[in-house]
Amino acid sequence: MTAPIVRTLAELRAMTRGWRQAGESIGVVPTMGALHDGHLSLVARAKEMSTRVIVTIFVNPKQFNNPDDLANYPRTEHEDARKLARFAVDAIYVPDGAQMYPDGFATNVSVAGLTDVLCGAHRPGHFDGVATVVSKLFLQTSADFAFFGEKDFQQLQVVRRMARDLDIPVEVVGCPTIREIDGLAMSSRNLLLSDQARARAATLHEVMEETAEKLGQGAVISDLRAEAEARLKAAGFGEIDYLEMRTHDTLALIEAAREPVRLFAAVWMAGVRLIDNIEVPEAQ
Repeated sequence: MTAPIVRTLAELRAMTRGWRQAGESIGVVPTMGALHDGHLSLVARAKEMSTRVIVTIFVNPKQFNNPDDLANYPRTEHEDARKLARFAVDAIYVPDGAQMYPDGFATNVSVAGLTDVLCGAHRPGHFDGVATVVSKLFLQTSADFAFFGEKDFQQLQVVRRMARDLDIPVEVVGCPTIREIDGLAMSSRNLLLSDQARARAATLHEVMEETAEKLGQGAVISDLRAEAEARLKAAGFGEIDYLEMRTHDTLALIEAAREPVRLFAAVWMAGVRLIDNIEVPEAQ
């Protein structure tokens, strides 16, 4: 059964008001559409933890640096609704730009520190756009729980900090990265790759896993980076924005694994920017 598609804030609030009065909990899965199994795993988790589930679909212009990237982002609303039907979600919220950013909109939510590194250093203003739209979605949906994938680990930490700092009463739940059978992290951007580029892209996860294993055995990232980047280049990757090890909570740069850390990468393949991160195993 296809969930109702809600397009206005007034309609959404009328719906959630009844749920609140009945004492039901609300889970929200914020997305930009083009749903894949990674998104659907978040929906499944939301169904486990919440009485009611809202999936939001909004291609947020404020988090795009490149107008062409925004224009080319896949928009598949009807297909997305079909994929969500088997989960029996309670609403699909699909606001347009005027609903999210009406005339005169002048507020920007910015999270310092966490947004200055990794993707934030290469996409100025991106995380301001994320924090602004997600704060609005939290308030619009009255959610108790919000579900984000660990694939965008920096985004997950930014959203957690934003909700905590602004006293928004929502629990931000991080969910494991869902991967293709060859290890490539699922992403809407994978649809932009040719078959040949898609096949080569799987090398990213392979290189990251081998590098993370060595880091867990006590190696330092500066000694491994050149070899890892050479292997990526040989596989057909272009520019490498970063290949770094950072701490979980603060995303502080670290050379050797002395606490819970993750290996982060952002690389380009055939004009498509791919990101990934994996946990570095603790030394035995």
